[in-house]
This record gives sequence, structure tokens and C-alpha cells, in this order.
Amino acid sequence: MKNSRRDWFKKAGLAALGLSLAPMEGFAINSINISAVTGGTKIRLSSNENPYGPPMASRTAMTAAVNESNRYSWDQTSRLVAAIAKKNRLAEENVLMSAGSIEMLDIAGRLAAKDKGSIVIADNTFSYWTRAAVQLGAETIEVPLTNDKKIDLGAMLKAIRPDTKLVYICNPNNPTGTVLKTVDLVNFIKEASRKAIVLVDEAYIEFTDEASIATLVKDNKNVIVTRTFSKIYGLAGARIGYALAHADTIKEMDKLQAYVLGGISAVSGAGAIAALDDAAFVEKTKVLNEAAKNYTVGEMEKLGISCIPSSTNFLYFSLADYKKDFFKLLESNSIEGTGIFEENGRWSRITIGTMEDMQKLIRAIS
Repeated sequence: MKNSRRDWFKKAGLAALGLSLAPMEGFAINSINISAVTGGTKIRLSSNENPYGPPMASRTAMTAAVNESNRYSWDQTSRLVAAIAKKNRLAEENVLMSAGSIEMLDIAGRLAAKDKGSIVIADNTFSYWTRAAVQLGAETIEVPLTNDKKIDLGAMLKAIRPDTKLVYICNPNNPTGTVLKTVDLVNFIKEASRKAIVLVDEAYIEFTDEASIATLVKDNKNVIVTRTFSKIYGLAGARIGYALAHADTIKEMDKLQAYVLGGISAVSGAGAIAALDDAAFVEKTKVLNEAAKNYTVGEMEKLGISCIPSSTNFLYFSLADYKKDFFKLLESNSIEGTGIFEENGRWSRITIGTMEDMQKLIRAIS
């Protein structure tokens, strides 16, 4: 079963403004105010959302931006592009904005599929975006993960064929939560990008201590990096993503986007600009996430549920030795999880919520 980072599309519709007006439970930690946003009676542990976001600065900016929503947000999007470029030590010509990073993944896939050929991806990974490319005639080549659920770069390199147009690396990987060392990924890209576009999905990179490979796009036309504000910045419902690539590659991607500066609302853009500067919020989110994750791993291991070490805000775990009906227990306790991603070992994934969320999860499955 392939993972969709946007599983919740089928289950719920979120409006950007709704996020800023949701009920909140505030608490202060080391003078930084991070608020947990409730989701009603159901605990949502399915879509890797940040339970503490958006940051307060984003909520304030988004609320104020409602008054500007009668105007198109072109100028604001341009300011966001400039801020992203500066943060990544790139030029504005290296940035392309979109409504969530999945749009950029889709455009990269369609760009690669223009001349048919093949796309190399890991198995298991986030592959929802490949559907359009396959419909356009591309073939996907799936490369198994290593035994410890990591992307096998050596095998990925060997899987590249003469007709391969794109190689996709999700780092950290979804749904496994494993991360590649930057030096290993850079060495892989140097080799693989001679043969095909290398698309690196860094949706969860801010949760890790690994450096982004974004600066490689300056001189390499065959590298595309996608990022999102949906995860650590807590703006999933606002739908803001972007691609980082060589200026020439951005121009080619431009041609496949209907409205280059028109995809992001005034409200969403204001939230993103504010979030980008809120380093304290990002750091505190990481601290809270690690604490809740460590607690969950320890308690799940006691129940015979083996967990893969995670560098993200979710856990990949095996239910092979768990004797109860895990998913029925979640349902009866109003906890929204996922499903089985690999039948062999009965591997599933759960999002790390607040400490209270995770304590309720453990009580439910104990």
C-alpha cells in the first residue's frame, strides 16, 4: 500500500482561515508560546500535521490579511519568493511557489513524462504524485528499501535505465521516517543527475539535523528540491509549497503551471512569510515532538510493537507481534490513524501529536 501525504483530502476539507480561528489550548514553554490546535473530539494522527501550529505570528498575520483579500496577492507572493530565496542562499529565479509541495512534485513528474520513459522511486515511499506522470505514459521502477527501512541509494542508482527521466528521493522518507546522510545523498546526486533529473522531497527536513541539498540547484539543472509549509510550520490547511531548482529548470516548470504567482492566497502568503522568520517556534516544535515521540516509542515497545527510529514527526512500526486489533481500538477511541503499508510485517504509520494525544493513544492500545 502506497502512502499519501494528503490522505485527509478524502476525509476533511481545511480552510486556511479556519486554522487561525480554531479552538486553542495555550501553554508557555521557556517563554515561547506554542498552542495546541484541537480537532474536536477526534484525535488526528494520520496526516503528519503539526498539532501546535500555525505559529502565533502566522495567525496574527493571516487574520490581518483577510482585509486584503479583495486584492490579488502577486506582490505578496513575490515577497515570499524573495524571503525563501534568501533563506536558502539562492536567487529568486531558483524558486517556484505552489499550493502545497504536491503541486511541485506533480509538475516535476509531468516534466519528466513529456518524453515518456521511466521514473525510479523507492518502495515504500510517498508516491501519490506519480499518478499524473503515469497517465502521461511514464513507467515507475520501484526499488525495495533496505532491511532497516532506508532508501537504498546504491540500488536506486543501479535501477536507472537509459530511458529514465527522473529519480525521486523523499528525505526523510515517508512513511518510514528514515533519513539519508547529506554527504551520501550529495554523492548519489552527483552520479544520478548525469543520467536523469533527481527530485528530492524535503517535506520533513526541518525535523532533522541534516542539511538541505538545496544549494546544489545553483549549478545543476538536473536537481529539483521541493519543500512545504505544511509540516513543521503548521500550515497544512493553508496549502503553501515551493520548488528550488536551477533557473533554466524553473522556466521549464513554469510552462506547466497555469498561474505562476496566483496560486497562493493573501491569507496563506501572510502566514508563510511570518512563519519563515519564526525560528523559535520551529525549535520548540522539534523539542516537543521529540519528547512525545520518545515516550511513544518506549511505550509501544513495551506492547511488543517494534518501531523504526524516526527523524520526523511520525513513527513507522510493525504490528506483527501485537495480538490485539490495533485499528479497531483506534476507531473505538476516536483516534484517526492510517493503515497497513506493508503486509509483510504489518507495517503502519502514526503521526506524533501532543504528549496528551500520545498518552491517549497508548491507553487505547494497551
